Amino acid sequence: MLLGMSSAQAQLSGHGGPIRSIAISADGKRVLSGGFDTAAIRWSLAQGSAEQVLRFHADAVNAVVFLKDGRIATAGADAKIALWTAGRQQPDEVLEGHTAPIVALAVSPDGKTLASAAWDGTARLWPLGSGTKRVLEGHAQNVNGVAFTPDGKSLVTAGYDLTVRVWPLAEGPPDIITLPSPLNAVAVASDGEIVTGGADGKVRFILRDGKDVAEVQAGATPIIALAISPDGARVAAAGIGGTVNLIDRKTRSLASALVGPGLPVWSAAFMPDGATLLTGGADAVIRRWNAQTGSPVGAPQPGAPGDPLAAYAGDHGAEVFRACIACHTLSEKDGPRAGPTLAGLFGRKIASLPGYRFSDALKNMNIVWTPETVSQLFELGPNAYTPGTKMPEQRIGSAEDRKALTDFLRRATAK
Repeated sequence: MLLGMSSAQAQLSGHGGPIRSIAISADGKRVLSGGFDTAAIRWSLAQGSAEQVLRFHADAVNAVVFLKDGRIATAGADAKIALWTAGRQQPDEVLEGHTAPIVALAVSPDGKTLASAAWDGTARLWPLGSGTKRVLEGHAQNVNGVAFTPDGKSLVTAGYDLTVRVWPLAEGPPDIITLPSPLNAVAVASDGEIVTGGADGKVRFILRDGKDVAEVQAGATPIIALAISPDGARVAAAGIGGTVNLIDRKTRSLASALVGPGLPVWSAAFMPDGATLLTGGADAVIRRWNAQTGSPVGAPQPGAPGDPLAAYAGDHGAEVFRACIACHTLSEKDGPRAGPTLAGLFGRKIASLPGYRFSDALKNMNIVWTPETVSQLFELGPNAYTPGTKMPEQRIGSAEDRKALTDFLRRATAK
């Protein structure tokens, strides 16, 4: 079960820990996020809620991307890449080869190749169909970023060894550009300019030949995520100190700053129209910002068409429950999702619902679900109350919110 979105704060909330990566679909309707809680979540922006929680990785989900064919890819600290079809509970395919955490993914402009960067010092090319896998070796330390050039003929990697490498996909050695600082992120603009984020808090702009390098001090702490607006006019540089600065590419100057909670911001992505920026960080929420002014953007209103909780508009308990609909349905006719249906929840023994595969740890417990035990679950957290569960670690600190949730579940799950 996941916590709901706070419309007052314009957040998408559901991860049980820091959000490590975010991606936005080409049509701007969906967001994919990966977290330190080992989960990836597919969100509907129109509804402001989670549609599906993807659980496969054994460690943090460090990178996520939408593929051109409508599928999605997730990659983790477990050194695995999973390819998914939306709605399915298990990956279609798992790509293995890296021997250390994978921290970045990129899709080629034609959609036929997936690239990955990892802390084993390599980048890899994975054909999404026929073709030959390729390992790109040469970085002396972690490879932290990867991006294709707009013409699809080269792959750009950035590493902690101070180098940017531009690899021709038609074979041959890479062009190597050495910079003054270890690099944590890289992006490539539509005109081919390479943008890097450094451990020294600087964003550097590199022309394709590597001879012209401009820099902007974008923060006092390391830059850990970059995003370029679709029109190429602005760069968002997110720092481990919690600062997110918007940089004007033309003037190489700071345009505006996002004022958030001051915690590390691990990921950033522009909406397709360039008007809105999404960020994800250590506070475990996705925030929306006006990409011109840097001010927060209001969230979509609950109860939009197709919202499964539209009938409960205005019910505080339903809002606490909102992101839970990614894993749980409320009625028998809708059946299970990633988690069991909650129909008839109260009075049912844990892990006893027929037709759903529960972990052995839960099957050996003697918990019966009541308003009191559900409240305890979220007061103590699933890991403490139900050790061995696959649920993300979530706690609801407010007794009022816990009561609102259990009151809602009493009404909504009664058969």
